[in-house]
Amino acid sequence: MNLYKLGKFICSIIFYPLYRIKVVGRNNIPSDGPVIICSNHISNADPPVVGITSKRNIYFLAKEELFKNKVIGGILTRVHAFPIKRGMRDRNALRKGLDVLKSNHALGLFPEGSRQKNGEVGKGLAGAGFFALRSNAVIVPCAIIGPYKKFKPLKVVYGEPVDMKEFREQKASAQVVTDRIMEEIRQLHKIHS
Repeated sequence: MNLYKLGKFICSIIFYPLYRIKVVGRNNIPSDGPVIICSNHISNADPPVVGITSKRNIYFLAKEELFKNKVIGGILTRVHAFPIKRGMRDRNALRKGLDVLKSNHALGLFPEGSRQKNGEVGKGLAGAGFFALRSNAVIVPCAIIGPYKKFKPLKVVYGEPVDMKEFREQKASAQVVTDRIMEEIRQLHKIHS
């Protein structure tokens, strides 16, 4: 068993009962081909929760600081995470993300860039729009509806893919595309809260 599968198994047996996770719309995630799963970000537990509730193995961007510890960095790398420098344009991370999509894998993004501790859906950074416009990936919005409290229900909702055709044809800006994705996440959050 590889480390990703082992991590998914361990996280599943811990998180599902602890947070009484309910998953809605998992079938909105395509079974194959490039896909970008864009989720709101309310907790450090969001990446493993999205990882265990998705039917695809996901490559996540993670803040560079997490990789400075060799043990943690080694584990993150083996569970398909790769570093991004926050607050600046990180060409290596952008290239790696596009390579993930070109290889028909799933890329997991938290467009807000940092946790929204109030549980609300915040403003997204342009990176999500960049990946959406520079690839042929299907964009799946995801809303995590908390809070993360022991034995209190946590809902993970995967919405229908966001149609990128018009944005790609009009050569829309990355920020405009991110704003649309965040609006989809906001609507999922509102409908399912």
